[in-house]
Amino acid sequence: MFKSKKSFIILIVVIVLLVFGFGFYVYSELNISKKPWSVVYLATGEIYVGKVSCFPKLQIADAYILQLVNKPVEPTAGEEVTGETKTSFQLTPLKDALWAPKKLYLNPKQVVFYGPIEENSKVAEAIRNAAK
Repeated sequence: MFKSKKSFIILIVVIVLLVFGFGFYVYSELNISKKPWSVVYLATGEIYVGKVSCFPKLQIADAYILQLVNKPVEPTAGEEVTGETKTSFQLTPLKDALWAPKKLYLNPKQVVFYGPIEENSKVAEAIRNAAK
C-alpha cells in the first residue's frame, strides 16, 4: 500500500497531530470556566449575559438575563406623587429561574449579535458582586 516505511510514518504522525489538535480544540471549547463573559442579544429582545461556546452547538453557560425594570420615582419630602418611573437594568441569574437551566442552547438564526464584556463594565462589576 505504501511505497516506503517513511511515508507510512509521516501519515501516522499527521493523523496523531490532527487527533491531538481536535482534542485540544474540544477541551478548550468545553472548558467554560475560563471563558470570558459575553452578552447575547436575541431577535426576541431578550439579552443574556454568560459564557458563550460554539461547540458542539451555540450555547451560553453561567447565564444571567438582563431585564429592564421600571421603578416608580419616590418623591422627596414635600413633593407630590407624579407617577413617573425610572428605568434601570437588573441582572437575574438563570439558575434562580423556575426552570433553572445550567446552560441555554441558542438558535443562531435568532442571535442578532454577541460579544465580549469588558472587565471594567457595570455588568462585569454586577456579576462579580453577585458571586460574592
